[in-house]
Amino acid sequence: MIKDELQHIIQGTSKNSQRTLIQTIASYLRANENSSFVAKNDKQYKQEETKRLVDFCIENNLLVKEKFNLDLFVSEGAEQKVYIKNEKTVYKLNDSIYYSTWQDYFTNLLLNNYFFPETAYTLVGFCFIDEILYAVVEQPFVKANQPTSLDQVKEFMNANGFENIRNHDYYNPELGIILEDLHDENVLTQDGILYFIDTVFYIKK
Repeated sequence: MIKDELQHIIQGTSKNSQRTLIQTIASYLRANENSSFVAKNDKQYKQEETKRLVDFCIENNLLVKEKFNLDLFVSEGAEQKVYIKNEKTVYKLNDSIYYSTWQDYFTNLLLNNYFFPETAYTLVGFCFIDEILYAVVEQPFVKANQPTSLDQVKEFMNANGFENIRNHDYYNPELGIILEDLHDENVLTQDGILYFIDTVFYIKK
């Protein structure tokens, strides 16, 4: 079943896929969450989680020393900074501001990679900008060559079990997964094919 397969991927116990750095870190954070007496929706919880994540990065040499070429800066939103690496790949720096925990952010990456392998994320490491921790991921660069039809997006999502619940947000009642912000800047169209480049997945509690 898809639900069981997703659970194994998120838990890092899938036998059908190689364990990725994203899964390793998500499992590390999950293993340490029981040591905190702070509720997960509390701001202090994320601060503690960030400290654990920094310790893990230092211990495993995951702090990226590369300076990103500002000339190759593409865009910046509320949640991330985007740089061109080369003609096929972009770097995305994300501080997980859209998520109550880092673990939720990594779950989003895992879900994106499962549902949209054409735009899969690869975790490169982490960096500090103005004393804020950012995850550094690579993603295939997609150059749109035609406008995205939101009706086509809706048709595609419906065909895959996701119901449009409001505006550009969707929900899969069977899987308990929410996917938000599927507007025409986050879904690009190239040669008639939809590419989901900025997904915001949540698992409904």
